[in-house]
Amino acid sequence: MEFIKKLVVIFCVLSAVGCANGLNKVQEREYSVFEIEGALVEEKNPSTGAVLGLLPGGGSFYAREPGFGVVNLLLWPLSILWDPISGYDGAKAINYDLTKYQLKRKKKQELAALSEKLEYGEIDSEGYTREKWKIIHKYNYD
Repeated sequence: MEFIKKLVVIFCVLSAVGCANGLNKVQEREYSVFEIEGALVEEKNPSTGAVLGLLPGGGSFYAREPGFGVVNLLLWPLSILWDPISGYDGAKAINYDLTKYQLKRKKKQELAALSEKLEYGEIDSEGYTREKWKIIHKYNYD
């Protein structure tokens, strides 16, 4: 009976702390827009993360959470209750962060190229303003 109480406490602590951090509601909506617009950079497959979560610590390791992976490895098979979710959420978070980084980098490159055109007189200030607005709008996924 004491062993079951300890397991319940461990499960509650892990549930409260969570494993791999998922996306909040705003990020989830933005992630969906990235998918719809074809802008999502998918380095990790969320479904693969969920399936690997059935293995001892697999979902957490896949989601680059080795500390939680070790804990889930030690708590296997009980970790099957949460590690697939952790692997799924962690993969989505990795994809989200990578997509945001790539879009920010591309926007910065395009703006720098546009500024260079203005500097070399290839475009006037009115054209620069118009093109700058287009670039900013192009990378606005809010």
